[in-house]
Amino acid sequence: MKTLLVSTVLLLAPLAAHAACAPTDFAIKDFRPGFNSMGSTTRISLRGELVNNCAAPSAAQVRVDVKDADGKVLQTKQGWPAGTSNIAPGSGVNFDLGRLFHYESGMSSFTVSIVDVRTW
Repeated sequence: MKTLLVSTVLLLAPLAAHAACAPTDFAIKDFRPGFNSMGSTTRISLRGELVNNCAAPSAAQVRVDVKDADGKVLQTKQGWPAGTSNIAPGSGVNFDLGRLFHYESGMSSFTVSIVDVRTW
């Protein structure tokens, strides 16, 4: 019985560490949306830096909403800027999520938020 209890504690310990990190423990710095025209094609650039302010190495999922001038959401995408790698505490990773979106005339504003945290 004692062995089972110790095994259970060791198994659940990584989950407890994961629970300690929340979306509010991450920050997005220097978010810079923009458009790049290349001939007849317009590409979207959505650059920024995702910073881990959590005490443990973790990764965060970022959500970007593209809106028109009236505030109507035209497109929404989510991505993991660090992929399946954890970001060390106090460190950041640069990202550009523009490749996830297709240009539409009427795109006016971009909203970025952190929606999930995971430890890989």
